[in-house]
Amino acid sequence: MSTSIDTRCVQGGYRPGNGEPRQIPIVQSTTFKYDTGEHMGRLFDLEAGGYFYTRLQNPTNDAVAAKIAELEGGTAAMLTSSGQAATFFSVFNICEAGGHVVASSALYGGTYNLLAHTMAKMGIACTFVAPDCTAEELDEAFRPNTACVFGETIANPALTVLDIERFAHAAHAHGVPLIVDNTFPTPVMCRPIEWGADIVTHSTTKYMDGHGAAVGGAIVDSGNFDWMAHADRFPGLTTPDESYHGIVYAEKFGRGGAFITKATSQLMRDFGSIQSPQNAFLLNLGLESLHVRMRQHCASGLALARFLSTHPKVAWVRYPGLFGDPSYELAQKYLPDGTCGVVSFGIAGGRAAAERFMAGLGIAAIETHVADARTCCLHPASSTHRQMSDSELVAAGVAPNMVRFSCGLEGTDDLIADAAQALARA
Repeated sequence: MSTSIDTRCVQGGYRPGNGEPRQIPIVQSTTFKYDTGEHMGRLFDLEAGGYFYTRLQNPTNDAVAAKIAELEGGTAAMLTSSGQAATFFSVFNICEAGGHVVASSALYGGTYNLLAHTMAKMGIACTFVAPDCTAEELDEAFRPNTACVFGETIANPALTVLDIERFAHAAHAHGVPLIVDNTFPTPVMCRPIEWGADIVTHSTTKYMDGHGAAVGGAIVDSGNFDWMAHADRFPGLTTPDESYHGIVYAEKFGRGGAFITKATSQLMRDFGSIQSPQNAFLLNLGLESLHVRMRQHCASGLALARFLSTHPKVAWVRYPGLFGDPSYELAQKYLPDGTCGVVSFGIAGGRAAAERFMAGLGIAAIETHVADARTCCLHPASSTHRQMSDSELVAAGVAPNMVRFSCGLEGTDDLIADAAQALARA
């Protein structure tokens, strides 16, 4: 039966049988017992379904991952220990040493650093393009060894909306998948797979958890990309894996399961970035109210953006749902029901004024966090993006006077009043 996103948030992924627990059980066990070594061997050979070690898979994690797959409209999903792990796994699963990535330059600072510096040390190059680049500039960024395109639905903290269809069309024209980080909108506000994205990632630490309780990440496969049609580009999926007795993932598990199976059986096996069952349980509690919370976050974000846009001490405001914003038209296309609760703006007077503004806040707390039930505020240039040069900051859409204000679930009028009194001190 087809259900709404609201119902999937509450009941997706786990459907208990007669007499079974109504809430997802926490399977807090590292290992699982079997009666015969033969059965265990079939699990290790990927010839049977089941669990043998929580580093690879766990029933609690799988139920929550299944819910996220339902929310995004994907065929398979997996949980990771953090959003950074999800980003790394999603790229490294198909891009090896000697490979190349095309990415939007408007990215979370940690993701930019991962692609520009850390993965470069692993022999993987990345070409960054402006999110509003021309079709020619986007096409020229591809190389014969390009393995994927990466972008964020709403960039953190630049709040640029990615033209998903345009980037997906370019990726597919070159025979590679589009990976989209959908952390800020969540599937309640946007489902990138419906617009052509092939892989979707999340920092579940943000709105999906929503309460600052559990760090985590997720990867969802759309099941749409045909790996075998581009077999030469993706040998890890289309040629035998000798560590699993010659299994060819794309042949054995098909479009719907190859990507996540490989990421689990290879990357999770070797890197061990598993989300704990306890954190997965907490994540599911957040998911059950995600549809309700996101609408309030978006309502407060838009109201605050409108207030700031007319304030004399505010130099500029970026909020994709605000009329006149550079991303407004794209937001109307991809996120017509709301964008997120995060507003980025510049304080007139520069970096020092921005610091005075934050010091004057009462309700909003200065935190590294974002997208939480509690309102928080950050100066990215001196925190999340401090490793970037001025030119890199400009390319990522981060100015020295930028403040990232994440509207929580407090009263909207209270948040506006808090911003107003802090601006008076700035």
